Amino acid sequence: MSDNLQILERIKELREKIEYHSRKYYVEDSPEIEDYEYDKMFYELVRLEQEHPEFDDKNSPTKRVGGTALEKFEKIEHTYPLKSLSDVFSYEELGEFVTKMKNEHSDVDFSVECKIDGLSLALHYENGELIYAATRGDGLVGEIVTENVRTIGSVPLKIPYKGTLEVRGEVYMPKISFEKVNAEREISGEPLFANPRNAAAGSLRQLDSKIAASRGLDIFIFNLQYCDKSFSSHSETFDFMRENGFKVIPFAKVVSTYDEIIDEIKNIGEKRGNLAFDIDGMVIKVNSLALRQEIGEGTGTPKWAVAYKFPPEEKETKLLSIDIQVGRTGVLTPIANLSSVRLAGTTVSRATLHNLDFIRERDIRVGATVTVRKAGDIIPEIVSAKDTAGLDEFSFPENCPACGEKVSRGDQAAIRCTNSACPAQLRRNLVHFASKGAMDIDGLGPAVANELCDKGLVKSVSDLYYLKVEDLLGLERMGEKSANKLISAIESSKTRGLAKLLYALGIGQIGDKTAEALAQNYSDIEDFFTVDAEKLTEIDDVGEIVSRCVVDFFAHPSTRDTVDRLKAAGVVTASAKKEKKDDRFDGITFVLTGTLPTLTRSEAEEIIVSYGGKTSSSVSKKTGIVLAGAEAGSKLTKAEQLGIKIIDENEFRKMIED
Repeated sequence: MSDNLQILERIKELREKIEYHSRKYYVEDSPEIEDYEYDKMFYELVRLEQEHPEFDDKNSPTKRVGGTALEKFEKIEHTYPLKSLSDVFSYEELGEFVTKMKNEHSDVDFSVECKIDGLSLALHYENGELIYAATRGDGLVGEIVTENVRTIGSVPLKIPYKGTLEVRGEVYMPKISFEKVNAEREISGEPLFANPRNAAAGSLRQLDSKIAASRGLDIFIFNLQYCDKSFSSHSETFDFMRENGFKVIPFAKVVSTYDEIIDEIKNIGEKRGNLAFDIDGMVIKVNSLALRQEIGEGTGTPKWAVAYKFPPEEKETKLLSIDIQVGRTGVLTPIANLSSVRLAGTTVSRATLHNLDFIRERDIRVGATVTVRKAGDIIPEIVSAKDTAGLDEFSFPENCPACGEKVSRGDQAAIRCTNSACPAQLRRNLVHFASKGAMDIDGLGPAVANELCDKGLVKSVSDLYYLKVEDLLGLERMGEKSANKLISAIESSKTRGLAKLLYALGIGQIGDKTAEALAQNYSDIEDFFTVDAEKLTEIDDVGEIVSRCVVDFFAHPSTRDTVDRLKAAGVVTASAKKEKKDDRFDGITFVLTGTLPTLTRSEAEEIIVSYGGKTSSSVSKKTGIVLAGAEAGSKLTKAEQLGIKIIDENEFRKMIED
C-alpha cells in the first residue's frame, strides 16, 4: 500500500472514530473516552488534513471549529416548506382542538413535545452526508447557514442512512452558554442578549463561522421533513432519527386523551425552570402520519397540530434597596435588590432597572411591592410597582460610587461617569481597548485583563505599554513564550492610528464608524482637547449627543494623563496617512447600502477616501451619493425620498476610471 493510501486510510479512520465519540458525548451524553484521548485524535486529524489538502472533506469533524467567513448568506427555496403552528393560550382552546380531532377520528393519539425556544432550520442529507442547512425564513425561502451549523457538535455530518433525508430541528443556546456569552459581552461593554433565543439567532447568522463555533449552540431535531422510506407514525420517525445519530427532542410522549395531554403539560411546566434549555410551550401533534394526510393543511399551518404557549410567570415581592453598577462606558445602571422569590424554576433576588426613565415610568421606589417576571424566562425584570404612598422617589447619586467623580446626564436616559480612569470601568475598558475592532491586541482577553487589574499592574489603558515580560510571568497560565507574545502584540498595536485609538478609548456613543469619521476630519488626537461641540456636529454621523460625549471625555483630567502616557510610549495618535490619488470626490459624502457584486464595503470605502471623499453610515441631506448593492434596505428608500443620487457598482467603477 502506498504512503498516500495509508494516510488516507488513517484520515478516514480518525474521522469515523471522532464522529462516533462526538455522538456519544453530544447526543447520547455517555462518553466512552477521556477528553485527552479525543483531543489527541482530533489534532492528529487536523495535522494530517493540513499536510494533505488533497484529502479535504467538507464534512470532516475538523470543520466544527469554524473558519469560513462569508460575505452574505445565500437564499434557498425549501423543497419541503417549514410551516409554523397555530397557537393556543388556554386549556379551553387546547380542549377544542382535541375534541375536534376525537370527534372526527375516534382512535387518534397525540405526541406531546417541548416547544424549544430557538431558531428553526432544515438539515438536508444525500448519500449519508450533510449537503446543506437552511434557516426557516418565511417557511418557503430560508438562508443557507451550513458553515455555522457544522460547528454544532450534536449535528451529525455523516449518517448511516444513504437515501435522501431532510429533518427539521430547533437550534438553541443552552442556558449555561447564554450566561457565559452575556458575561463576556458585559466585560467587553457590548449590549447583552435579551434571551437565549435572540442569542441563538444572532449566533447562527454570524458571517464568520468561528464566532458561531464559540457560542456553544446546540440543536434538537423534532420532525422528519422527508425520507425516501415510509413510516406509519411520528414516534416511529423519532426512533429512525435516533438510530441515525440525531439528537431528538426530549420528553416526547404519545398519549390518547385530553387529561393525559394536560398532565404532561403540567409535568413539563413544573420542570421547565430547571431544564438546561429554554422552552416557551408544548406542541401537540397527531401521531399517525396517514391521519395527518387525511386531516390536511391550513393556509399557513397544519390542521393536525397546535402549540400551547406557557403564560409568563409573575410574582410579587418587596424591593429592599437599589445598588448602582458602573459599566465599561461609564453608564450608571441601577440594580434592584429584592426579597428572594422563586420564579420560573430559579430563585430571583436581583433585577436590572435599566435607567432613571424606566424607574420613573413604573414609579419604582425602595420598600414598594413590585411584580417581577423573567424576560424570555431568563432575565428578571420588574413589570410594575404598588404600595408606593409615602415612599421616597429614587434619585441617582451625584458622584460615581466607584471613583467619586461627578456624573453627568446629557439628552439621554443614561447617567454617566466621564472619568476614563474610573476603577469600575477599567477591566471592561481593557478588554474593549484590546479587542479586534480597536487596538487588536491578541492574547489580552477578559481573564488576562482581570489578572492585570487584580495584581495592580494596570490602572489605565496606557499602562499596557509600560508592561515588561517579567511583569506577566506571575499571571496564571502565562509562561515566558506567552508573555513575549503578548508584549509583542502590545508593541504592534502602537501603529493602529487615530481612528482605532478613538474607538479603543471607549468614549460614550463612539462606535468604529463614528471614530473613522472623526479621524477623517481631524489629524491628531490633540485636536479633540480644544474642539468645539457645535463644530463637531458638522461631521456626518456626529450629532449633539455624540459631540457632547467627545467634549466631556477630553475635558476630563484623567484623559489628558492617559493620552500623554500613550504618546510617551510611542503610540501613534495621528490619522493614518492614506494614499490620496486625486480630489474627484472632494466634498462628497457617500453612504453604502446592500451587498456589492465584487467589492466589500471596506474596499469601497477605502477607494472613496483615496479620491478625497467621505463615508457615512446614515442617509441625510448632507449625503451626496448612495452606492447601493443587492438587498439594499431603508437607506435606499430614504435616499429616494430625499432625491439623493443613487448609483450601483458599475457606475461607481466608471466614476473612478482614469
